[in-house]
Amino acid sequence: MTAPAASTSRPTFSWLRVRTVVRRHNYVLWRSPERWFDIIIFPLFDVLLWGSLGAFVAQENDVSRASTPYLLAGIMVFHILFQSQIAVSTGFMEETWSRNLLNMMTTPLREIEYVVGLAAYGFIKLAAAMTMVSVTAFALYRFGLGEVGWGLVPIAGLLVVIGWSMAMMVVGMLLRFGQSAQILAWATTFLILAISGVFNPVEAIPGVLQPIARNLPTTHVFTAARALLDGRPMPWGELGQGAIGAVVFAALAVAFVTHMLATFRKRGYVTRYS
Repeated sequence: MTAPAASTSRPTFSWLRVRTVVRRHNYVLWRSPERWFDIIIFPLFDVLLWGSLGAFVAQENDVSRASTPYLLAGIMVFHILFQSQIAVSTGFMEETWSRNLLNMMTTPLREIEYVVGLAAYGFIKLAAAMTMVSVTAFALYRFGLGEVGWGLVPIAGLLVVIGWSMAMMVVGMLLRFGQSAQILAWATTFLILAISGVFNPVEAIPGVLQPIARNLPTTHVFTAARALLDGRPMPWGELGQGAIGAVVFAALAVAFVTHMLATFRKRGYVTRYS
């Protein structure tokens, strides 16, 4: 009588493993004070920088006084994108810094469970950072995102999706090219800051960059946010274009990181991190 063949089926999705990923990164966050830099220092100094610039411009005349809300709202909404992206990117980079990738690959943890765990951890960091941004803006400049209204909810949702998609692209580059690609975690978001019209209409961007800007989903989302700040109704056309772009970008990001993971395994790039 022969022994039954071992099952080759992969383990089912487990919320326990997802919670374990969140807990693992939570331990790192609380035991490493420097990890709070993205949550406290960046938001604080961004609000101080753009708020002070707006306050200075506002002293010039009545027309320029309106610039302060645009600058503050722009940097606050931008931080939704930034924090969503940087939390997931640095969460993965933590595994490379601690040489933990090989250990993870020998456990029952599935890729989707790890991604969901990182996204949940990133959402926690996003909430903490946005609290810091909001408290700072209100305490120093008496400005709150509540002035934008409930329209901020779909805008924030799209920016979170785009931020996670950007993080997946960065993770894919890290899998393929190693730690030399880490700079992309910060560079990509500030590139978006420059050409997405966070504070200004696309027409204010240099002409050669305007076609690129108009094809970015972030541009349409930030345009919708500025319209709400003006007191206008939600520009559903802009928001719809941003939503379509966000879905397409998310699909491309998932396909890219999946391909890079297959290459990572096939070529044995894990030795870079072990």
